Amino acid sequence: MSLREQKKLETRQTISAVATRLFIQRGFDQVTIAEVAEAARVAKMTVTNHFSRKEDLVFDIRNDFVDWPANLVRAAPETPALIAVRDGCFAELDKASALLGFADVSFVRMVRQSERLTAALRDMHVDREFELSAALLDRHPDREMLSRTAGAHLTSVLRLLLDDVWRLTWQDVKPDDLVEQIRDSAAVAFGQLEPALGDL
Repeated sequence: MSLREQKKLETRQTISAVATRLFIQRGFDQVTIAEVAEAARVAKMTVTNHFSRKEDLVFDIRNDFVDWPANLVRAAPETPALIAVRDGCFAELDKASALLGFADVSFVRMVRQSERLTAALRDMHVDREFELSAALLDRHPDREMLSRTAGAHLTSVLRLLLDDVWRLTWQDVKPDDLVEQIRDSAAVAFGQLEPALGDL
């Protein structure tokens, strides 16, 4: 990464962190882009250049979130999709990754209290399903319906796991216990899919 690219990334991360802090403190709908820019000590245009939508200030990992399962499948062309996604899920679980929804309770509260953020998260799940289905269809162009249903099922598991992470976070479950509960749920969910998806 060049020095210029590193600087752009640092600026983007700083703006997102400042914005999220303001949103948590005052509510997503109560904070303007101008106020974010002032707090981050950048021009308003700098904010909009980095983030085309206000929601993206919160979901700074949107592209990674959406592309993650598809990238797992594409990175392991000889591995069944279910295994690639399952193993990738467990690897991120060990890191308590934001890709699975791990966040502070204040972040969870902020999203839950905003219809716009809730809708944005829902759209991210839909886009994630589309990207995974496309990756599966690239692998099996003659099995369109199976690729689409597999993409829907696998991303549904990831969505349900995120829902459980947020529910347990809201209930103030200890981090280690939370991870183990999600691990058990993931094993059950992926196990249920294995007979149907097979070696896709």
